[in-house]
Amino acid sequence: GGMAGGAARLLLAALLGALPAAAERELRFRPPAEAPVRLFTEPELARYDGQQEGQPIYLAVKGVVFDVTSGKEFYGKGAPYNALVGKDSTRGTGLTEEELTSLDDIFNNVYKAKYPIVGYTSRRILNEDGSPNLDFKPEDQPHFNIKDEF
Repeated sequence: GGMAGGAARLLLAALLGALPAAAERELRFRPPAEAPVRLFTEPELARYDGQQEGQPIYLAVKGVVFDVTSGKEFYGKGAPYNALVGKDSTRGTGLTEEELTSLDDIFNNVYKAKYPIVGYTSRRILNEDGSPNLDFKPEDQPHFNIKDEF
């Protein structure tokens, strides 16, 4: 019990609440919920900036790292959005409230719908002092099913 149990229940409720009915049926094929979450430091993330042919291209939005390799023509070397990859471009960009809201929209409807989540930035998972952030919740990916992920 105690607080940890409450947090775990909350997390479970959040994860289950995010699942459409069809996904519930697939639940038993999913990896266990405690599958490790890959943590990216800034230098690690920077290695996936699309400059290396044949390397995956990762882009972080709000601390969530997406594999955007399938969008090479947008994110690859010399492509229009290449400046965004290999880092979390939502941090410290001085966006207005309005821009942040539309980013949320893009985040939910474009990135989460199109690209698999490969991990999270260390800033999303850890507190400033390096201790685990207890409020961290993995993002649900309602639009993906098993065959998209593997």
